Amino acid sequence: MENQDIAKYLEHIAELLEIKNENKFKVRAYYKAAQTVLDLPQNLAILDRQNKLKDIPGVGESISAVIDELIKTGRSSYYDELKKKVPEGLLKLLEVPDVGPKTAELLFRELGIDSIEKLEEAAREHKIMELSGMGEKSEENIVNGIAIVKQKGNRMLLNEASLLAESVINALKKKAPIEKIEAVGSLRRMKETVGDIDILVVSKKSVDVIDKFTTLEQVNKVLAKGDTKASILNSSGVQIDLRVVKSDEFGSAMHYFTGSKNHNIAIRELAIKKGLKVSEYGVFKGEKKISGKEEADIFDALDLDFIEPEMREDRGEIEASLNGKLPKVIDYSDIKGDFHIHSNLSDGTNTLEEIASAAKKLGYEYIAISDHSQSLRIANGLTVERLKKKISDVKKLRDKVKKPYIMCGAEIDIKPDGSLDYPDSLLKELDFVIAAIHSSFKMDEETMTKRIIKGISNKYVNLFAHPQGRLIGKREAYKVNMEELIKAAVKFNVCLEINSNPERLDLSDIYVKRAKEAGIMMTVDTDSHSIEQFPLMRFGVGVARRGWLEKKDVLNTLPLKEMLKRVGEKR
Repeated sequence: MENQDIAKYLEHIAELLEIKNENKFKVRAYYKAAQTVLDLPQNLAILDRQNKLKDIPGVGESISAVIDELIKTGRSSYYDELKKKVPEGLLKLLEVPDVGPKTAELLFRELGIDSIEKLEEAAREHKIMELSGMGEKSEENIVNGIAIVKQKGNRMLLNEASLLAESVINALKKKAPIEKIEAVGSLRRMKETVGDIDILVVSKKSVDVIDKFTTLEQVNKVLAKGDTKASILNSSGVQIDLRVVKSDEFGSAMHYFTGSKNHNIAIRELAIKKGLKVSEYGVFKGEKKISGKEEADIFDALDLDFIEPEMREDRGEIEASLNGKLPKVIDYSDIKGDFHIHSNLSDGTNTLEEIASAAKKLGYEYIAISDHSQSLRIANGLTVERLKKKISDVKKLRDKVKKPYIMCGAEIDIKPDGSLDYPDSLLKELDFVIAAIHSSFKMDEETMTKRIIKGISNKYVNLFAHPQGRLIGKREAYKVNMEELIKAAVKFNVCLEINSNPERLDLSDIYVKRAKEAGIMMTVDTDSHSIEQFPLMRFGVGVARRGWLEKKDVLNTLPLKEMLKRVGEKR
């Protein structure tokens, strides 16, 4: 059982407990454990074998016992026991944004709704708005939520797809005679959601590889099996396709199966103009194969500079390559720090010291520990007095720990009227100020745009976090005029964030590219609530690469002194 499967079980347990009106601290513990498990870079089965489940933050004795049972048996007796006490179908309703456990229980009790189909029918007949505590707006939100569920379909978040692919690849490496193996498709292009997993293998014993692949522990059903390719479904219903190719075809196959479809079409059209043919088997001039062993050879044969996988979406990358104007996009190793980290002073799990130590191990030059502000009580936001103490504590820690350089930051709410959650007299004491929206998401576009622009116009604001406010598959982006926001960010010298949390990946790549064109400096941050989430940085960098960002476009690629100078320009 994969990490994401276990995380879903833990989340479902939390939901069932909430429906049953159990102790809120117990409910919260399961929700928090689910998120932690989802973000873990290590495989839980390995940690279980090493008896290290209890070392995971927020995973105590009872939750570790649930995880252990899931790993060993694929089931949870605790989950099964809870499920018997809750009407069948309520968990399905919880997939719909704006339908929480209490709403689901109300819908079932009053209207007998136990499926998304019945929910949609009740909404069409306007029965939901008639329920106590609901109303027209609640019904409209549920209708929008159903649309989100339908749009998402069976697509996975990027980190879920990455973990699944890694587990299959690692298992296959141990069992089969493999020379090369890589994940391709939309996962390699770092798309924000992934439909299925595509894996490419080089081996002289293709039949043996296929046999081993179709008998892996992850296999629930074999869909197709041939001498060089096979498809399976795992226990979560995710399709995984594997192809075995010859060594001299690997480069061309990598390019072809990475895609995107539109990029491949444009490449084939360019090849035809040059009297060539491009396929998954290589580049051909007439009947003669002229390249295909290495991926770079495909581009060389077409007189193109190498186009990074994340950029292959037919958004002008081929024209830029032909004209020598392809940017050298940011590398995963270019990141020198993180400005958006939460400590246990608000809703994080780690102390200031633990965060600094973990950042040092990553080789970071600097970090900003940016806890929530006072209005966000649900996240234990810091009052003025608590923030003043934190500023003092960070200064003391900075004197003690020389590297990384520790900045005292804050993620400050932009309130509905556009004012900030702390006075300027306190903001000027901070090393780094992040503004963000955490409430009143349903404003119309004009009102929301004015609210945000007023907030980021404050002279102390360095960064606007997760600018679209979306949660992929859970909450749509709030309505904001992105062109006006981009103009305001330029005017007020405010950075825009690429939030690396896989549920956010916000800004989206299209607006990242637009922000670059406008000359906005960006940041790539993890929004970590535990040090186990630090590795999520790679997903944000993936978005930056999809948005054509270069090293010079990203604030946290700068050396410490240069970064501090840029941040200090706001003071």
